[in-house]
Amino acid sequence: MTGRTPRLGRLRRAVPESRGGRPAEGRPARLVEARGAKPRRRGAQPKVVALGGGMGLSASLAALRRITGDLTAVVTVADDGGSSGRLRDELGVLPPGDLRKALAALCGDDDWGQTWARVIQHRFQSQGDLHEHAVGNLLIVALWEQLGDHVQALDLVGRLLGAHGRVLPMSAVPLELQALVRGHDPERPDDVDTVRGQATVALTPGEVQSVHLVPNDPPAVPEAVEAVLDADWVVLGPGSWFSSVIPHLLVPQLLDALTSTKARRVLSLNLVPQPGETEGFSPQRHLEVLARHAPKLALDVVLADEAAVPDREVLTDAALRFGAAVELAPVARTDGTPRHDPELLAAAYDRIFRMHGRIGPWR
Repeated sequence: MTGRTPRLGRLRRAVPESRGGRPAEGRPARLVEARGAKPRRRGAQPKVVALGGGMGLSASLAALRRITGDLTAVVTVADDGGSSGRLRDELGVLPPGDLRKALAALCGDDDWGQTWARVIQHRFQSQGDLHEHAVGNLLIVALWEQLGDHVQALDLVGRLLGAHGRVLPMSAVPLELQALVRGHDPERPDDVDTVRGQATVALTPGEVQSVHLVPNDPPAVPEAVEAVLDADWVVLGPGSWFSSVIPHLLVPQLLDALTSTKARRVLSLNLVPQPGETEGFSPQRHLEVLARHAPKLALDVVLADEAAVPDREVLTDAALRFGAAVELAPVARTDGTPRHDPELLAAAYDRIFRMHGRIGPWR
């Protein structure tokens, strides 16, 4: 599918560019400026790759774009609900929803960025087939069909939005998430059933034992593997543990990259357990199930909100299984909602990168 059109060309030229043809970066990180430090020079920033999906990844990206201009999001593609699921079923495409959310999170805080963030997140309300479809989902799928290239199309959307980073799918084929769940049927609380579909797994009333992907050996997007291998820091989480975080560890080429990269790796824990999927999980339980799915994975830092950890010593022991140190910091919003504050999370990441990272050109 080729068919380049003059309209696409105009879009390409309409986005401000820096020398070298890449999107113009925003101003140096306000977080660093506000703390009285010298802004990092362009080209002297940590290369950061963030893995996940949904609102958890969006929270991480909204924080990370404040402290580095060299940022890549690697996004799960197992969603099968809502607008994404309908487009996936009808057109056989990758589910675009989590990719759209990541792009929106990378939009700047200026009028251009915030306007486009609202536009691509906008959902139609109607009595017809467009009801609840997100504008960004339709835009992404249209460009996939026009260009015939997932990565090129997402890069083009990022240029249009002026995104402060790059968004990549973890695999180029749609994936189905399957889980072994104890008590999925409340009338059979001791039975273990296979539950199919990310949307169903995320809302199961039972206890998730393990998850796997279908196909079980999906190919990774080469650019995603390259980004992980070339990174200074890799950030995993926060997000839906079984349906957004762990799936990255089930793509063999991506897991190989995560275990062999010279980058430092930080795991960002959720603020609260997720109803259904991780109901009743302690912070250390999240680490235990992660180790069960990827026993060879090593970590350098486990980041958690200080108010969400009742026993630091127990979490520290669990983190040692990965060779990781524990960093506790206030990263939640102060309004009482279980959401990360982008400025506080950015401060936590910035401190981790400075205190735990190898001596690099961004220092």
